[in-house]
Amino acid sequence: MFTLLHSDPRFYLINKHPGVSFHREGEEDGLLDAVRAGLDDTALWPVHRLDRITSGLILLARSSQVASQLGAAFAGHAVEKYYLALSDRKPQKKQGLIKGDMEKGRGGAWRLLSTQQHPAMTQFFSFSVQPGLR
Repeated sequence: MFTLLHSDPRFYLINKHPGVSFHREGEEDGLLDAVRAGLDDTALWPVHRLDRITSGLILLARSSQVASQLGAAFAGHAVEKYYLALSDRKPQKKQGLIKGDMEKGRGGAWRLLSTQQHPAMTQFFSFSVQPGLR
């Protein structure tokens, strides 16, 4: 479910494996449950989260004060997030910028809107792992 990458008196840095839900779903433990049990530390506060299908780094604060400080850093865009997507197909564009407001759809997935009141922004670049594949 996860790999502990760094332990600090203020926070844990873990690598969330793909296919793991952040929160408990029915009888299935979520990532937070697994980390609390695995590290024998029930005093954890999530700073941010990743979707079930996404693997990556997660910060878990070890106090509410640290969670508040780190959460403010994320909210104030003092933290830059990077995502890496792997594909066996050639992308339609080599690079680009996607910018717009986000709205939760009927099925629970987020969708991009054309409005720009509080836009999310994603800049992307494609790189080839083998010559001629981009």
